[in-house]
Amino acid sequence: MKPPAPAHACGIVLVLLPLLAVLQTTRAQKNAIDIYSLTVDSRVSSRFAHTVITSRVVNRADSMQEATFQMELPKKAFITNFSMIIDGVTYPGNIKQKDAAQKQYSAAVARGESAGLVKATGRKMEQFQVSVSVAPSAKVTFELVYEELLKRRLGVYELLLKVQPRQLVKHLQMDIHIFEPQGISFLETESTFMTNELADALTISQNQTKAHIRFKPTLSQQQKSAEQQDTVVDGNLIIRYDVNRTLSGGSIQIENGYFVHYFAPEGLSMIPKNVIFVIDTSGSMMGTKIRQTREALIKILEDLRPEDHFNLISFSREATQWKPSLVPASTQNVEEAKKYANSIKAQGGTNINDAMLMAVQLLDTATREEQLPSGSVSLFLLLTDGDPTVGETNPTKIQKNVQEAIGGQYSLFCLGFGFDVSYAFLEKLALDNGGLARRIYEDSDSALQLQDFYQEVANPLLTAVTFEYPSNAVEEVTQDNFRLFFKGSEMVVAGKLRAQSPEGLSAKVRGQLPTENITFQMESQVAKQEEEFQKPKYIFHGFMERLWAYLTIHQLLERMVSVSDADKQALETQALGLSLNYSFVTPLTSMVVTKPEGQEQSQVAEKPVENGVNFSKAGVSLYARVHDLPSKTVVSPKFPVPSNYLYPFYQLDPDPRLPSRKANPVLASSFSVGPTILDGYLDETMEETSPTAPPPAPIQAPTVILPLPGQSGDQLCVDIKRTPEPLLLLLSDPDQGLEVTGEYKMEKAQFSWIEVTFKNPQMQVHVSPEHVVVTRGRRSSEYKWKETLFVVMPGLTMTMDKAGLLLLSSPDKVTIGLLSWEGPGEGLRLLLRDTDRFSSHVDGILGRFYQGVLWGPPDTTDDSKRTLRARGFDFDATRELKLDYQEGTPGTEISCWSVTL
Repeated sequence: MKPPAPAHACGIVLVLLPLLAVLQTTRAQKNAIDIYSLTVDSRVSSRFAHTVITSRVVNRADSMQEATFQMELPKKAFITNFSMIIDGVTYPGNIKQKDAAQKQYSAAVARGESAGLVKATGRKMEQFQVSVSVAPSAKVTFELVYEELLKRRLGVYELLLKVQPRQLVKHLQMDIHIFEPQGISFLETESTFMTNELADALTISQNQTKAHIRFKPTLSQQQKSAEQQDTVVDGNLIIRYDVNRTLSGGSIQIENGYFVHYFAPEGLSMIPKNVIFVIDTSGSMMGTKIRQTREALIKILEDLRPEDHFNLISFSREATQWKPSLVPASTQNVEEAKKYANSIKAQGGTNINDAMLMAVQLLDTATREEQLPSGSVSLFLLLTDGDPTVGETNPTKIQKNVQEAIGGQYSLFCLGFGFDVSYAFLEKLALDNGGLARRIYEDSDSALQLQDFYQEVANPLLTAVTFEYPSNAVEEVTQDNFRLFFKGSEMVVAGKLRAQSPEGLSAKVRGQLPTENITFQMESQVAKQEEEFQKPKYIFHGFMERLWAYLTIHQLLERMVSVSDADKQALETQALGLSLNYSFVTPLTSMVVTKPEGQEQSQVAEKPVENGVNFSKAGVSLYARVHDLPSKTVVSPKFPVPSNYLYPFYQLDPDPRLPSRKANPVLASSFSVGPTILDGYLDETMEETSPTAPPPAPIQAPTVILPLPGQSGDQLCVDIKRTPEPLLLLLSDPDQGLEVTGEYKMEKAQFSWIEVTFKNPQMQVHVSPEHVVVTRGRRSSEYKWKETLFVVMPGLTMTMDKAGLLLLSSPDKVTIGLLSWEGPGEGLRLLLRDTDRFSSHVDGILGRFYQGVLWGPPDTTDDSKRTLRARGFDFDATRELKLDYQEGTPGTEISCWSVTL
């Protein structure tokens, strides 16, 4: 085994998440510990990310102070080094076998010290934190290094940097170098803290194969205001991109005696799939979980293709199948399934065993009776939030039963909803059957998480994929056969070149299409490939050997989940040897962090695991559900009370995970709203009050404010009062590649949602009063109103400020604004800027006001009234005062021409 290559840095492509170096002090000691330099250097070379976080601090107090280095890194990353330099002395972190570090770990715990330096902090992140005491005027340098092989997901690679210095930093700089020999096909950046002023600190340069993203704000740019010394830099900086691809055997890249083969061909047709959705409807799914599951399932069913076959099984105490057999995904069947999905309710226990065996039997019967398309792919999607509690409850027995029933014929993908689920059980269940497991986090976007996972496995392109290389050319190759290849993903194989290997490395990739086998062939010249990685500015040299080690360790750890105890020991020994040889903090190793004499002598950093006791359960919430309030009227002997005025009581439905108990009725009188109600009757002792004149109605914000074409500064205020259909085409401009639609509810006099669709770049923005959902390709992201957002992509910029104004703009397109308005007449609002960019083909109920508009003369008796003609229709326009919502609440009064649709 070669020793690990020296640590340099390098740049290229995929999901990386470098993240924050943060120093926190108490409020009383604020700025006593001063971060005078914070740098992030991330170099991604051929999908392997090497990230270095360096923080330099000084104690400006006249007494000893505690400095805390805190940083977040991706869960899939391995820490490779951490060191502190204090008064010129380096205190390194030493990576050891877990058993060797156990004595120090146990001793620290016994002393009541915080021995674990790494903990899970959310969906994708782990937090590393070390504290050290710093003498007056002393300086400390913290440096953390971690590495990760990045993974393609839904057609993109994502690099996430979390920036939270918590104070102004004199030298704050982030550099991301990306190098991809295949060529970068698109690049976009997103930030949750960037403003238009701060955006000047972000520079992006790109050529065919390289990209450099730099964020270097000045002190004044970081500062919230002249009066506030707090930093505005607090959030995520995300880079997303993909690379050029062809219908070929992929890309083989070679560096320093190692190779990596990336395979993700374009141009393949989707294979028909047969999918059975196995949905947990037990009592613990009650409330938000079951509602989000229904919502996601309905969207997923809409994505089925006509050539697909499907069925649904819901299970609690017993398993129930929707249809007696799998059915084609015809329009009629999908609509029926959506109605069924919308009707599922949560109650009872959790019988996973019977549900899965029923699902397997359905597929077995359909296969045996030749009901399914030839060459199609069959799979199960199991969603559950709890342990088995009914029927067979032994997890090991269930795993055995399911594996024996499936017999290697089908793939099983498991989704664990929330933190109470036994993720280790689901992970083994999936890996035993050619699938994978994923945790779904309880949050407002859980439905989107479910949909995104489905999208990852919804489009199989190849089955039974194998990679072949000449035995005289390579050795120690990582996993080289895969059951399924999905659209938007990528297969990665790495290995060593033999000492006397040929000058060229050839490869064959074989796979199965529905009606035939297919073989991809390619050859890569070793010397030519070696030259690709000789650019010191971008490349972390020796990275490919570490990439091979990283990938091998991850695959060994995954195989350990589903093998016998005898085989597990051999795999663990191999993975441990690689972890120690390449200095990776993995689940099998620990890093002992030493400190100066007189302080805690050591702390231990260990790799959290998804199933471990140190996995954060911060997301768990206990809840009580409020029943729908009764619709009956509360009536006294003398005074009728409207049913929507006040209710006699409501009752809490407790969390089913808690001990059962009855909730006491709560008398409505306890709310002290309006007349007192006792036992359902009005209190007749209330005082007589003299009537007062009602206050004047507040000026309302119109449904839409349109800048008038050809008239500087004047605006058209449009209100929707009547519409035959709730779904409206508001704007359509094919030349701009733009369409805006909305659903308008007349009874509420507001939009339920507004949706903006762009053709180039392909993107859809769907806003509701609750949130903003952005869909690009098959990926969806949810944002809450009033979150700061700054996204720059080719041809479009998307921003949102703290006031909740979302703007979609481009140098050559009309700017579309969306707002969740909280003032009088609250609801969703649309606004337009740069309307002179509309083409002559603009249309829609609002777009028509930008083509051939004619104004009639003022009314002879009232010059505040005129007639407006647009697209052959006449509208009465009246000069009125309206509330301008375009700059957010509280709004300003404006005089505009008001029309009603």
